[in-house]
Amino acid sequence: MLYVWLIGLLFCNSVFWTLSFFALPGNWLIVVSTWAFALWKWDDGVFSIPTLVAITVLALIGEVIEFVGCMAGAKKAGAGKRGAAGALLGAICGAVAGTFMIPVPFVGTFIGACIGAGIGTWCMELTRADMKPGHAVKMGVGASVGVMVGTGSKIVLGMIICIIVAVAAFV
Repeated sequence: MLYVWLIGLLFCNSVFWTLSFFALPGNWLIVVSTWAFALWKWDDGVFSIPTLVAITVLALIGEVIEFVGCMAGAKKAGAGKRGAAGALLGAICGAVAGTFMIPVPFVGTFIGACIGAGIGTWCMELTRADMKPGHAVKMGVGASVGVMVGTGSKIVLGMIICIIVAVAAFV
């Protein structure tokens, strides 16, 4: 029966991983569900403390990279707090729109988030009185690249976390 529960955990973790494409905390849901399972079935010895700590650290690294990437991309191009907020909101809206506009699983979501971050930064920076449209475009491109690097890294780390959990579950 343990293996049935483990397969259910891996399925849930796979679903949680897909949430990262929408700029949602999918990696943390993987970590929490795995910790909860480990505590629930502690006597079975499925997951060790080093494994649980490793996936937690990887999730933390993913969040830091995503946050820094998104904000740094916009900031490096000269965007202010307003532009950074636009990048975040634009990434979420773009991810949802991209999912429907580009019907390739996960690709549309990822592309939509990157483009949305750029458009969000561009729009928010254009509301400043002293902003030139060309400079706002540069800031938007910076935000898009930042989201691409940050979210891409977080997605890859989420996949690594899923693999670690799967290997630990059955080895």
